[in-house]
Amino acid sequence: MQVNPPDQWRTMMKLQKILLASTATVLALSAGFAVAQFQKPEDAIKYRQSAFTVMANSFGKINAVVKGDVPFNKDEVAKNAAIVAMISTLPWQAFGPGTEGGKAQAEVWSNNAKFKAASERMQLAAVDLNKAAQSGDLDSIKKAFGATGASCKNCHDDFRKK
Repeated sequence: MQVNPPDQWRTMMKLQKILLASTATVLALSAGFAVAQFQKPEDAIKYRQSAFTVMANSFGKINAVVKGDVPFNKDEVAKNAAIVAMISTLPWQAFGPGTEGGKAQAEVWSNNAKFKAASERMQLAAVDLNKAAQSGDLDSIKKAFGATGASCKNCHDDFRKK
């Protein structure tokens, strides 16, 4: 069955609106749940590392486009940016008291206000990257990608073991 381009475009726009609304809902809900309950500290560590791994995978795919290693496909970039934005809300609930360890430095818990501020900056940058990606404008994507990468790096520099 052949789908005519205007119908395909309308379908894509509807899906993007649903995705953006879902992302906003996840952000709002995650703000209300400061710390999730995990059976063991290792479960929290595994959870947050898994979330970061998924996010890094999609971010890496966008990086390949930004660097020019892979041809720009706006739909693929938009899909990966949406994943980054959504997943960026998840790992923070697994940094509660008693979940020390993994690649996280002790400063995550001893300077939690600074860590929380850094996580919020990264989430906002990921939302901006998603907005830029949904626009399909490669220059905007590159700018937002750089800002998101910088927010990730700042957190890694301050809170991740080398």
